[in-house]
Amino acid sequence: MDMLAKPVFEGIWLPMVTPMRGGHVDLDAAQALARYYRNAGIAGLVLFGSTGEGNLLSLPEKIEMAEAIASDPNALPLVFGAGGVDTRGVATAIRRLDKLAPAGYLVPPPYYLGPSQAGILWHYRQIAWATERPIILYNIPKRTGVTMTVETMEKLALLPTFRAVKECNPAVLSALHRRGHLTALCGDDLSLLDHWIAGGRGAIPAAAHVFPERYVEIMRLAQDGHIEAARECFEPLRGLIRLLFAEPNPAPIKRALALQGLISDELRLPMMPASRELGSRLQRAMGAIQAPSSRLQTA
Repeated sequence: MDMLAKPVFEGIWLPMVTPMRGGHVDLDAAQALARYYRNAGIAGLVLFGSTGEGNLLSLPEKIEMAEAIASDPNALPLVFGAGGVDTRGVATAIRRLDKLAPAGYLVPPPYYLGPSQAGILWHYRQIAWATERPIILYNIPKRTGVTMTVETMEKLALLPTFRAVKECNPAVLSALHRRGHLTALCGDDLSLLDHWIAGGRGAIPAAAHVFPERYVEIMRLAQDGHIEAARECFEPLRGLIRLLFAEPNPAPIKRALALQGLISDELRLPMMPASRELGSRLQRAMGAIQAPSSRLQTA
């Protein structure tokens, strides 16, 4: 699907894991996951971000996986993560990926370098020259080592290419939403309910890999004004969300999906699988969440 004509980043866009098997990308599992999340009501998929181990994948691997998912005539729209240290390298990769007609790109500032705000602006403006497709800014200081200011983000919002920002700081997310210059997408999973209640329209939550239908239901309840019902639905997820980030992402998410039989519990080195202890805790937490719904179905 060609999404060049003004896509709207609303709803839940899942930053999907990259399934691995035997050291290679498991294309069959990737296709099955994409169908599973489409049927759950997910709005779109973000491939090759940090949750997707994007920096550990070669460009040919990314193209092959994206083509496999997009081959489904009912495929969800795809956003591609495009992070890197070297601006020219990121721009070159985007030019190659552009041939796949993505809905846009999720682009963090250059990591490790710690550029100034002026350097960040330069980086993004160069990236904008590489594509006509929408760019979602990604403000995640924990991984990049640098924080984009609201002023920097709003300067970029003056250019038509920059449509939204995935923001992981709840206070900044709230400020961006109030100011209204740039679509603010929630990147802090524990803040999701507050984001929907405050009128937020979109999010990119990694935790929604597990029980995606529940996350979609929470969003719809909150947006329809059923705040207490949304809260009752969200509260049991808080403990599981914390567990899903208790060890380096995406190891806990992959373990949870493997426990559900959806993928193999494999990451690309140097990323390691989740510990056995965390796996046991995840299994207990997931079982506790499943139990009430299964009782309701049999009642």
